[in-house]
Amino acid sequence: MLPPVDSSVLQNNPEFATLYSRITTSVLNSDGSTKNGPANKERRAVTEELNEYRLRAAKHHILTDALCNVAPQSQLTQHAPAPSLTRRLRPPQGDAGTPSDVSPALLDLLLLLPPLLGGPSDLSPDDAAILLSNPPFSDFPTHLPQLARLISTTLHSSAVHLARLANPSTNPSYVHRSIPALPAHAASLAATVTHHKQKLTLARLAAARELTALLQDQTNVISQLLRVLEAKHGPIARSLEFRATETALTAQRQEAEAEVALWQARRDTYTPEAAQALANYAAHLRDAKGRLNESIRTLEAELTAYGVTRDSGPGQDGGTGSAGKQKTMREMARVYHDMGRQVEEVRGDLERFGRG
Repeated sequence: MLPPVDSSVLQNNPEFATLYSRITTSVLNSDGSTKNGPANKERRAVTEELNEYRLRAAKHHILTDALCNVAPQSQLTQHAPAPSLTRRLRPPQGDAGTPSDVSPALLDLLLLLPPLLGGPSDLSPDDAAILLSNPPFSDFPTHLPQLARLISTTLHSSAVHLARLANPSTNPSYVHRSIPALPAHAASLAATVTHHKQKLTLARLAAARELTALLQDQTNVISQLLRVLEAKHGPIARSLEFRATETALTAQRQEAEAEVALWQARRDTYTPEAAQALANYAAHLRDAKGRLNESIRTLEAELTAYGVTRDSGPGQDGGTGSAGKQKTMREMARVYHDMGRQVEEVRGDLERFGRG
């Protein structure tokens, strides 16, 4: 599979995005091989031959594994249904036979074959030739049909188990019918796994991109926080705080100095002699106020004798005699005012005559 490229890289580099799209769609296959290379035919032939060898090796491995794992009682379960997930496999009852149906020579052959097929042997060629030329290996062609039946039963049982795993919802009695579809199902599963791997890779790239964006946002937030802290607790903020504190202390000192100067001016202005004089003047004013009040009371008493009181008005009187006195006093005041005005007019006329 070609390595995926982050979408942000393709968005930020449009020319590279065009080149990447051309390479992935027209030049290379999904496995990285060239689509129109000059050696494609030779490579295809080599690939097909390699697949044939792989198929042969797989068949050899399957047969070897079945021969190593075959058991004599496997002949009892020919074409048996797959076991349920909740029940153990039980051998069917009937005429299928018992382990005693296998001959001792075949049992010896089944016991001796797995060590020889399991890996490299330490036997010399002469020892191997002697071993293969004596029973039970010399009787191998005779036991081959029965051995083939045992291997076929083992392979069928393994295929049934694989079909049961591939189709867990199928009835165990019919699961053997899906054995022919196992290769196609395996290929479909392999394609699905490849597709999901690709999606997982793209999801990882998207997660990495989102994580990068998140880290960038966190970096911006931390930068803003540092700026705020710098503005609040940094040298400039502390300098401004110190200046404000200094200004406040200066204002307090000036206030105290002004108060001291005020008291000093008061002390310089109001000397003991001036304070005594002001006290005497205040006493004089109190006496004058008392004399004034006494005069007011005397005049009010005289006005009362004439029938005029402070709370009497034009429509208010205390009786017939008081009303007559008030009326007389008002008439006298009017006559006095008229006489004064006439005297002023005569005086003015005399002054004009005198100047004339």
